This record gives sequence, C-alpha cells and structure tokens, in this order.
Amino acid sequence: MTSDAATTATRDRAEEHLRALVGNPDARLYDDQWAAISALVVDRQRALVVQRTGWGKSAVYFIATLLLREQGSGPTVIISPLLALMRNQIAAAERAGIRAVTVNSTNVDQWDQLHAEIRDGQVDVLLVSPERLNNPGFRDEVLPRLAATCGLLVVDEAHCISDWGHDFRPDYRRIRTLLQDLPAGIPVLATTATANQRVTDDVAEQLGADTLVLRGSLDRASLRLGVVRLTTAEQRLAWLADHLAEQPGSGIVYCLTVAATQEVADYLRSRGHQVAAYSGQTEQTERLALEQALVDGEVKALVATSALGMGFDASLGFVVNLGAPNSPVAYYQQVGRAGRGANLPPEGASVVLLPALEDRDIWAYFASLAFPREELVRETLAVLAEEGRALSTAAIEPRVDLSRNRLETMLKVLDVDGAVRRVRGGWEATGRPWDYDAERYARVSAARDAEQRAMLDYLTTDECRMLYLRRQLDDPEVLADPGWRCGRCDNCGGLDLSTEVSAAAVEEAADRISRPGVPIEPRKLWPTGLAAIGIGLSGKIKQPAEEGRAIARLTDLGHGAALRGLFALDPDGRATDGPVPDPLARAMVAMLQDWQPQVHAIVVVESERRPQLTTDLASGLSRFLGVPVAGRWAVVDPGVGPDRGATNSAQRVAAVSRRSALRLDAPDAVRDARVLLVDDRLVTGWTLTLAAAALHDAGAAGVVPLVLGVAG
Repeated sequence: MTSDAATTATRDRAEEHLRALVGNPDARLYDDQWAAISALVVDRQRALVVQRTGWGKSAVYFIATLLLREQGSGPTVIISPLLALMRNQIAAAERAGIRAVTVNSTNVDQWDQLHAEIRDGQVDVLLVSPERLNNPGFRDEVLPRLAATCGLLVVDEAHCISDWGHDFRPDYRRIRTLLQDLPAGIPVLATTATANQRVTDDVAEQLGADTLVLRGSLDRASLRLGVVRLTTAEQRLAWLADHLAEQPGSGIVYCLTVAATQEVADYLRSRGHQVAAYSGQTEQTERLALEQALVDGEVKALVATSALGMGFDASLGFVVNLGAPNSPVAYYQQVGRAGRGANLPPEGASVVLLPALEDRDIWAYFASLAFPREELVRETLAVLAEEGRALSTAAIEPRVDLSRNRLETMLKVLDVDGAVRRVRGGWEATGRPWDYDAERYARVSAARDAEQRAMLDYLTTDECRMLYLRRQLDDPEVLADPGWRCGRCDNCGGLDLSTEVSAAAVEEAADRISRPGVPIEPRKLWPTGLAAIGIGLSGKIKQPAEEGRAIARLTDLGHGAALRGLFALDPDGRATDGPVPDPLARAMVAMLQDWQPQVHAIVVVESERRPQLTTDLASGLSRFLGVPVAGRWAVVDPGVGPDRGATNSAQRVAAVSRRSALRLDAPDAVRDARVLLVDDRLVTGWTLTLAAAALHDAGAAGVVPLVLGVAG
C-alpha cells in the first residue's frame, strides 16, 4: 500500500472510531482533529492542540489510542488534573470501547490489581494526576516502566504546565522531566482550551522544537455574554433571585469564596429556588451527588466556587458569576461550562457577570498566597539539611512560618527545581545549590496584575464581549479580523439584560445579608509538633472556649465591606484606629439581642495597632451587657510582632505565648465567672484559644469569644 493510500485508510478507520465514539453515523473529523491524529499515529510526533471547550480534543486522543493499540502500541497515559475530569474521561472512553482506569488517592486498595492489569495489556488508557508523578512508589517503580512501554502520552489541561497559566499547578512542571525521559518515537499530545499565545509558546517549548501547534477559533457560538452592573450587594442578590428562573435550563452561579456560596444558596432557597452550595470543602460523596443532580436538571443551579470547573461536563443553559474572576482567561474557562451539548434553546446559553467593588479585595487576598519570600524558603531548606533525614510536611510545619498548603506547594516547586526530593516518609534535601528566581516570580506577578486590569476593562468595554475574550486569549482568527463581532452579547444587541430589581427583593436581600452573626467554632486540638519548638502542649485542649460570635466574615456580602474598610491598612502599611463605626455598633447590638450570651465579666485582647477600637468595643459591651471589664490579654513582649506566625499554627501558638499574658484587675476577677473574651477580629483563632486557656486556669467557669469580624 502506498503512503497516500495508507494515510487515507488510517483516516477512514479514524472516522469509523469517531462515529462509534459520538454515536452519529454521519460524523466526520475536523481537519485539525485529523491533523493532530495523523501527527500522533502516522508521524509519531508531538502536538499541542489549543481549541475551545466542546471542540472534541478528547476525541483526538481516544481515536489515536484506538489506532495505536490496533498497531500493537502500549497503553495511553493521560495526565489529568482533577478527579471529576478523570471520571468523565473514563465514561467517554467506555462508550468508545476503550478500557480506561485511574490510579488516584481514592482507589489505593485497587492499585496492585490495576498495575497488574496494565502489565498484562488489559488496559488501553491509564489516567493519573500530576501529583501522582512524584509519589515515590509510583515515580520509582511504575513510571519508568510506563514511560518505556506507553503508546501515547497525553497532557490534558496543559496550560497548567506554564508559570504563565491562570491555573498553574507545580507538579505539572515535572512533566518536562518525564518528556525528556520518554524513548524516541512515543508520540505526545498536549491539549487545552485556555491558553493565550504566551502560554502556548511556553508549553510548546517544553514539548520540544518540532511540536505541531494547532490553534483554532475560540469563539463559543452557543454563548451570549453580558454584564449587569449594580451598586450594592443586596441589589445583586435581588437581581439573582428575581431573574434566576428566567435563565434557560440548569446552570452554575459562581462565587469567589466558600462563604459566599453558602450565603447565596441559603438566600436563593428562601426565595423558592432549588439550589445547593458546592465548593472544595463539600464532602466528596455529596459533590458527586450534586454534580449528578445538576446534570439531571434536578436543581436549577449549583452555587459554586471554581472547584466546579475543569472536568465538569454537562449541557448547561447558563452561568452567572456573582463577582468577577481575576482574569479574562479564568473567566473564559468558567463560562465554558455553559453552552455544551444538544439540549440547548435555539438562542443558546446565557452568561451573566455581576461584578462588585470587593472583587479586588478578594483578588488581593489570593495574590497574597503567592510563592513565599526567599528567607522562608531558605529556612525550610535549612531545616531539612540540619535534620539529615526525611521529614513529613507535618514535621516541617512547626519549624517554618508557613501554612500547610503553602508549605506543600513550595516543597513541590523546590522538588521540581531539584533542591528537595520527595521520598517515602516525606521530604529530604538534595544538597544541590538553589537560586531564588526573583525575576521569574516578578514576571508572573506582573502578568497577574495585567490580567486583573484586563478583567476590569472587560466590565466597562462597549465592544463585542466575545471579541474581547478571544483577543485576550490571542485567538488567531480575531487577531486577523479585528472587525469581527459575535452578534450575540449585550454590546452586540443579542442579549437584553434588565437591571431592574423589585423593591421587595432588595429589601429582603438587604435584611438577609445585614443580619449579623457568624458562629466562631472553638479549636479543640493543639497543633502537632509543638514539642519540637519547646512548647509542652499536645492533643486535646482540656477546656476549650465555647462557641462564640462575630458580626460577619470580611468576605461576606453584607457587613463584610464595612469590616474590610475598618481593617484596611494605609499606603504605608499602617492601621487606622478609632471607635467602633456606628453601623458595626448597631450590628453588634442586633447580634447580641439575638444571641443573648450569659456572661458575668469581660476580658479584652489588647491591640497595639488599634487600641482605641478594642477599648471602645469592650467599654460599649460593658455598658450594654451591664458587666465589668475585668482584665485584658496584655502585650508583654512587643518585640514579637502582632502577625508573627499568622500562617502557621505551631508558629502562631509559639508567638502568642511569648507576646501576651493574662492581666486581671483582681486575682478573683473571673473566678467561677462566664467570661466574654473580646477581640477586634479573628484570623487564626490561636490568640483566643490561648487567652481562653489562661482564663480557665484563672478559674473561669466558661469563656465565650466575641469579635467584630472573621478574616477569610
């Protein structure tokens, strides 16, 4: 058979597989789909496919898998970032007659059996998370064999490889090493729907100089984009309650924080809407049930964080964003959840953005979780070097001022950079020299700032909204045709979004979000590892505080704005001080009237930054409740900064223990009394926990915390 005839036969066979995959006897491959499949199967080269959500990227790697398996190649290995995405990929593979399995943290008991099936050739596709690539057992025992025998390597959601990607995952950088170790002739496919030219170039460079790059149109013809700009949080909630039923089918209401998902879902249910909250904190079994309920149309919407994102595949009629994501690229990915499938109304899916001024505060908070300062990195490397053996993350945590999540992420980056290595039992230093790449981190930070400015410009632009998003993604078609218009968005006249909300809805929403009172759950356990830093506390806290109250979280829709303003720092990083603002004082009174704590004395947490605020708060509470201020949790070592250890529980306990001590007006001032422990805000909870322990030691019968606001 000639080369041309063989290629034609291969394409014919590929389209047979396509028709079986999609269940359509008339299905044909797009030219770019065939170009990618041909590159992988015929030429055995590497390809990067940047195409919109729903274009058919998974069809490329499943059809390539079937063709390669027919030629005797080994199984396909797909690196996939989310369990939800893996579930959908496995279901799609099964429809095509492909045997697909996954090795992840939820099926540990099946690993040995699955590895045996892979060795025996019974598996066509193995899906693994990028984190699995650095599991010591998998990395050292399974991965080398897979790399040598696999027929195709697929990197899904490949924008995560890039430092420039909006959803960067440190473990994705490890794929570069895996690519270098692959034997010659094993094809590689990388796919994504959300990569601008900068990210595309970065990923292609990591794949290799001869990589075939296929970029297509990122227009989503089934989406109608619009923005509704309203002044207040209660107006935005009221709009959502008044107009949710008008949105086609079922969909997603995205919020920026976990707290907002719960608050909004509760309000919408009170208005008669069938909705549920969904976030990364939702238990796994419940998440699966909620996803299925949305797919089946049993709920009008899931009120969700971005945890409901990559990998969720359903035919949704709308996406509403209550608050703007921090970049047009992230926004494009979220709205891509809508407008897929065949069960859409003729006009398509609606996509509505309801931005808020506080969005920028939330962006700033998440930006504060960037790569740690150099001194913290050096401190961590020194801990590992001095120990001379493997340490778990939990064992390292008490010795450095970083939270568990930030420490884990930092160690992954250091692992990829070669400074540490993950082994059985934890992490060990390699002894290799390591440079803090301040220039790279500055570039990434500058890119983030530019993306945020672009997102703000999207809110006010009068040009075609799909054009704007496509240009942000460097879509080659609109770059070549800047006069293109979608004809479907609010600026093009294809979507008419009313800004009207009923007075009754605004009043009800205002009542709901202005209702003060957030429970403060007491800490029940001391942090692990305190003995390593000379503190003799461990296990259960013998006499924990009782459940307390705060007016609101700083991220809440109602009083959150007033609290953010109260605790904001000036341009020089200094706190402003003064009495409790009247709106928050009224909210405190309303909360106390509803809560009615039974207390006999007040102890106030002393503040260096806001002494007038905490003094005014304590004296006002004393007058309202008719009980005395009996003492203070006093600053005894000002050399320990007020924020020392704020990101790490063990370090925070150590810092607060050195910084503060209980000072009472009389030795028996709190004996047998129920004490209201008052602070301006709660960040980690350890100040209140240690003060409560000291009060119990002084004879208090109970300790009830009360603060103005809860951070986060």
